[in-house]
Amino acid sequence: MGVVNVTPDSFSDGGRWLDADAAIARGRRLVADGADLVDVGGESTRPGATRVDEPTELERVVPVVRELAADGVAVSVDTMRASVAAAAWEAGASLVNDVSGGRADPEMLQVVADAGAPFVVMHWRAHSASMQHADHTHYDVVVTDVVRELERQVADALDAGVRADRLVVDPGLGFSKTGEQNWEILASLEAFAALGHPLLVAASRKRFLGELLADGDELRPTDGRDDATAALSTVSARAGAWAVRVHEARPSADAVRVVARLGAQA
Repeated sequence: MGVVNVTPDSFSDGGRWLDADAAIARGRRLVADGADLVDVGGESTRPGATRVDEPTELERVVPVVRELAADGVAVSVDTMRASVAAAAWEAGASLVNDVSGGRADPEMLQVVADAGAPFVVMHWRAHSASMQHADHTHYDVVVTDVVRELERQVADALDAGVRADRLVVDPGLGFSKTGEQNWEILASLEAFAALGHPLLVAASRKRFLGELLADGDELRPTDGRDDATAALSTVSARAGAWAVRVHEARPSADAVRVVARLGAQA
């Protein structure tokens, strides 16, 4: 899953693809580099980000989704708004990737259920503006607690009529989690795969990688984290992940091919 941030403020590449033509070209490049899905989002969910209004998000996302879908690209829409999900689905999106797992907008689950859309349920506790506050990053046992909370989110989706075979789960690395908690989750991906739904892992370029690769007190810049991202794509593939969400497709696509080839030897 390749990322196209049609935003001015995303943590990794904010502003680079804000223009629709640039975003469309970026999506095409990701596919050429091996992406199977292109994830188009018009609202940054980096820590501390504030929300954009609905018209702005629609204006950013829908033209890009429409053009890429017309090219035959499988597009997911990265949104927490039911209205944006519905408009993107109408424009040709193939999947709804909601980082709130249906909790930010009470209408989301019904919209997804009515459309029959595949839906990513990510573990989520709070919006970006407050998600890293200590009250949102406290867990008794992080893997156990996140699995339990994801199970509740999945149950809510099923109760709303979303089909079980349309659900994907995502442990939400970096969302209401410290760097150490992210590593604990990555060491236990099998626990999330065991939920019985396809598993999406979104570690690409995140701060905990910048911390790991830091030069003293200076974090590794975001565009210098792609090798580490590819390493985690290998780990994720070995753990049975359905997809990895990445900013650069080629390194992770190559890593996944290597894992698949080794699996064929088993």
